[in-house]
Amino acid sequence: MRKIKLFNEENKPNLKEKEQIVNFLFHHLENFGDAKQDIEKAVNFALKEGPSFGGFVLQSFENEDTACVVVVNKTGMKGYIPENILVYIATHHDMRGKGIGKEMMLKALETAEGNVALHVEPDNPARYLYEKIGFTNKYLEMRYLKK
Repeated sequence: MRKIKLFNEENKPNLKEKEQIVNFLFHHLENFGDAKQDIEKAVNFALKEGPSFGGFVLQSFENEDTACVVVVNKTGMKGYIPENILVYIATHHDMRGKGIGKEMMLKALETAEGNVALHVEPDNPARYLYEKIGFTNKYLEMRYLKK
């Protein structure tokens, strides 16, 4: 039986739960992930642990095992940029192909107040799920990285 937990500034995970979330994302994002400290920053931002606009974290369980985690940060930019950015979504590698990621994506969209943006690499197979759900590619993102 699948269970979903919602964490936010009013309902924060304990230290062990937060560590589990960060480690899960670090491991199951695989080639599309970031450094562990960057994942933790996004989780902290969602939980308003420090100056931020907040957001939320969803964690689903299959029995007692984490099946999927989603991190959404509020942008504070309503009107000209979507109000939320889906920073991370990862499904346990042994549980992929069962609709868990889609279920969690839909739950995240339902939970978010306002529009949602996300970044996806062109070779990420999850891109097709996002398009099926209704995400569109309005812009080509460009970045200037200072040295």
